[in-house]
Amino acid sequence: MKRRSFLKGTVASGMLGVAATAGLLTPKMVLAAWPKAAFEAKDLNQGMELIMGSSDTTESNKIKVKAPDIAENGAVVPITISTSLPDVSQMAVFIAKNPVPLCSSYDLGPTTMGFVSCRVKMGKTSDLVAVVKSGGKLYSAKKAVKVTIGGCGG
Repeated sequence: MKRRSFLKGTVASGMLGVAATAGLLTPKMVLAAWPKAAFEAKDLNQGMELIMGSSDTTESNKIKVKAPDIAENGAVVPITISTSLPDVSQMAVFIAKNPVPLCSSYDLGPTTMGFVSCRVKMGKTSDLVAVVKSGGKLYSAKKAVKVTIGGCGG
């Protein structure tokens, strides 16, 4: 290891330690907001109302849901949601037959592209529902995914 790299790392670690000790870095300042009630909702419409403000959606062909037709293992199902809708402010992923339908929710900035890629757990064969808030209205798209081995305790 080069002496200069070592010194930079040591100084940076020391400064972080001082900031944490002084109370400038506290966990509640760096953690994301947690909509606990929405992630505990047992019904798709209730979860959608709690996270998006409404459960009234319009089907849209401008939302693309990419997911496997058959997921061999429901514990890890890769999905991609993209949209060409303008002014996207929020995106959420729901799985209708999961014990807790809300999988993930994203608040997007004004210059952020409407694109999300993640992995979800699916307990059994179900519809994957993507909901996008654009211009204050909710739009959705669905894709049926068949699960051979459940990932939510099934």
